[in-house]
Amino acid sequence: MSLFKIAGGTVYDPRNGVDGQVRDIWIEDGRVVAPPTDPARRPDRTLDAVGLVVMPGGVDMHCHIAGPKVNVARKMMPETKRLGPKVVRTSITRSGTLGSVPSTFATGYKYAGLGYTTAIDAAIPPLAARHVHEEFHDTPMIDKGFLVLVGNNHYVLKQLHAKEPEKLRNYLGWLIGAAKGYGAKLVNPGGVEIWKSGGGDAHGLDSNIEHFDVTPRQIITGVSQAVMDLGLPHPVHIHCNNLGVPGNWQTTLETMKALEGRRGHVTHIQFHSYGGDPNDQSTFRSEVRPLVDYVTSHTNLTIDVGQVMFGDTTSMTGDGPLGYFLHKVYGRKWFSGDTEMEAGCGIVPITYKDKSRVHALQWAIGLEWYLLMEDPWRIAMSTDHPNGASFMAYPEIIALLMDRTRREEYLKRVHPRVREASSLADLTREYTLNEIAIITRAAPAKILGLDRKGHLGAGADADVTIYSPDADRQRMFELPRYVIHHGEVVVEQGEIRQNAAGKTLHVVPGYDPAAVDDIRSWFEEFYSIQFANYPVDDSYLHDHEVVPTAR
Repeated sequence: MSLFKIAGGTVYDPRNGVDGQVRDIWIEDGRVVAPPTDPARRPDRTLDAVGLVVMPGGVDMHCHIAGPKVNVARKMMPETKRLGPKVVRTSITRSGTLGSVPSTFATGYKYAGLGYTTAIDAAIPPLAARHVHEEFHDTPMIDKGFLVLVGNNHYVLKQLHAKEPEKLRNYLGWLIGAAKGYGAKLVNPGGVEIWKSGGGDAHGLDSNIEHFDVTPRQIITGVSQAVMDLGLPHPVHIHCNNLGVPGNWQTTLETMKALEGRRGHVTHIQFHSYGGDPNDQSTFRSEVRPLVDYVTSHTNLTIDVGQVMFGDTTSMTGDGPLGYFLHKVYGRKWFSGDTEMEAGCGIVPITYKDKSRVHALQWAIGLEWYLLMEDPWRIAMSTDHPNGASFMAYPEIIALLMDRTRREEYLKRVHPRVREASSLADLTREYTLNEIAIITRAAPAKILGLDRKGHLGAGADADVTIYSPDADRQRMFELPRYVIHHGEVVVEQGEIRQNAAGKTLHVVPGYDPAAVDDIRSWFEEFYSIQFANYPVDDSYLHDHEVVPTAR
């Protein structure tokens, strides 16, 4: 077993209280280890990190990188694939395409090239899980997992109506385990089922979902409790109702209250923090402050941002009615898809423009969240890739957070309404490198319950990113000097050195096996495939790791 030493780097490891201290990092067998106590023991390899910045590998806790909607989105804008830069095959890498939705191989290479070593896809219908695992096998360089869509699942709605919390808990345990997923995701709870049934939507937490006679509020409370009872490492992950609609901040606040103290993660919060009249876009404004106040005072809540950046991208969402709404707003091509008894999706290309009042405010609202949240441990960086922007925009976002002057330059060119309808121009806070390490590494790992990710203490996975210091923070974070994954140098100065596969992270929740008979009976009455063909076999997982549950 070889011993690897990263010598003399300036280390930022917030979970272990290390803030810019010069330290050595020791690695053995893919894990960080304590320094050897035997003075005669020498490292087999030493990487000189003197003068360099050392952080844990980045963790993207909410992105869309695999699955049915991602593959449709890859085909919707072929011109971006033809005209954009290419990923060229080398002796150790495969070829690929970029654009707002990169191909599988390109996704892995580009994440690693930015210093990210873990990414979680946030919305997979369990019926598509088998194919997602195959895509993961073609997404190298990063460890990955996915959240299972359950907020519009017919069996979930059926048990909520019947007031059968035990059946609901057992079903979710069986379902997430069968899909080899990581956690439970709610997308526009109930609203997608209304859309699939007749083209409508759920506009509030007490909207009735016909046929099932339940409400979004019941879905939120019931599923959040079941997730807690299962002891999953990550709490229920919520995409609130009314995404993107002026005035939706009230829905977001009611969603937080509906958890009634249960743990919950509210995702891409930027898209859910809007004031104004839904029928009058001129009233569109930020309502970040009251939501920040509520999150701050309720420690059961965590968030990621969903930052918007200017340029071309693709909106892809498990929120079918939202896809149609965006199609009507922008008049661009649109795809809508339904997944049997489980979920739906909507896909629309979008261009965020700095001169657009709405787009500029969306950009500002995301930054307000980062700058107003005093506790960086409860907020994670995200662009909801690719919905707000590509994950490749992270270095630019970091630079905006660390440099007030850069924000002021942006404010000079965006729509002037931003100054009146948000507080961004008044915010002087500048993030430190330690705070950046928290929101891009330590906090998302902690929120996800990935105990060996996001830090450099003994026992951690040896995922390390080493940067050359640069006053231009965007340039610094765009090109790490070294990226180490599972104890091996995989990227050096932007060049892939090893084509590492990466692991699939998943959970195996407990459930009562006696509950399966009822699930099977319902399944075989309504699904288009046989029950026995639904669970994902271990052979699809390739290199994988079971993350323990609390129960």
